[in-house]
Amino acid sequence: MTFNVVFLDRDSLPVPVPVFSFPSHYCEYPATSGEQLLEHAADADILISNKVPIGRDALARLPRLKLIAIAATGYNHIDVAACRERGVAVCNIRHYGDHTVAEHAFMLMMTLLKNLPAYQRDVAAGVWSQAKQFCHFGAPIREARGATLAIVGSGGIGGELAQMARAFGMEVIFAERKGAAQAREGKVLFEQALARADVVSLHCPLNDETRGMIAQAELMAMKPGAILINTARGGLVDEADLVAALKYGQLGGAGFDVLSAEPPAADNPLLKARLPNLIVTPHVGWASGEAMARLAAQLAGNIEAFVQGEPRNLVS
Repeated sequence: MTFNVVFLDRDSLPVPVPVFSFPSHYCEYPATSGEQLLEHAADADILISNKVPIGRDALARLPRLKLIAIAATGYNHIDVAACRERGVAVCNIRHYGDHTVAEHAFMLMMTLLKNLPAYQRDVAAGVWSQAKQFCHFGAPIREARGATLAIVGSGGIGGELAQMARAFGMEVIFAERKGAAQAREGKVLFEQALARADVVSLHCPLNDETRGMIAQAELMAMKPGAILINTARGGLVDEADLVAALKYGQLGGAGFDVLSAEPPAADNPLLKARLPNLIVTPHVGWASGEAMARLAAQLAGNIEAFVQGEPRNLVS
């Protein structure tokens, strides 16, 4: 049997994808809009999607479809329940970017602890040149050693970040799920973790339980001057509430690699704020060359395993 394999958003993975060993007809599109989905996917046995949404209505009109291979870890853009009902397998990528995303989160944290953006701004504005002594004392600078890092999400990325933080002398605590009455072994109740932390870093999936998990009440419960890092999913945090907490001095800083809508609109609160203690990067925490190569290899391996009758990394 020859399998028709269609990559719906090829430009989202700018590294080569290994050639399949099984008989296949491969087609790729730089991107696929909602209006183009049925046209692009019409004859597909296997669809590859990084971020292209595939819902119940589309699935009903794709009778040949057997597998959706997600070119990422997150799968909230796929109607998994509808896939299960129609016998369409769904697989994702796992642990390819644990280290590189943790590095990105750690970089954002250290940059904000040292207030580098504020000092870059001051130097560019000529403040140092006008100083009356050898240095310019501006925004406060803090050490990582002795600070408490609360990690929300104890998967591969959270575990990697914990190792990095401990190597720098930080105390690491893992937050229990929000709303839990008791903390499991090795975890701290969510509210207690927020209150204790100098830095909170989010590494959990986006779902009905976690959407909007950090809003005004949670931001106000955090230690004054604390730093919030999000390299997971933008929808975990209320962005308008975050900007308010930064402007009014409740938070010491925030570093975000993800926003609630991507690509973001120009009027996104985090893009409009332009605050010296806010860093926004364009969802590139996962995108080291090494991590992308691992992702591509695992993507091809997931598809090969499915064709051979030994599916792996299934979410449906």
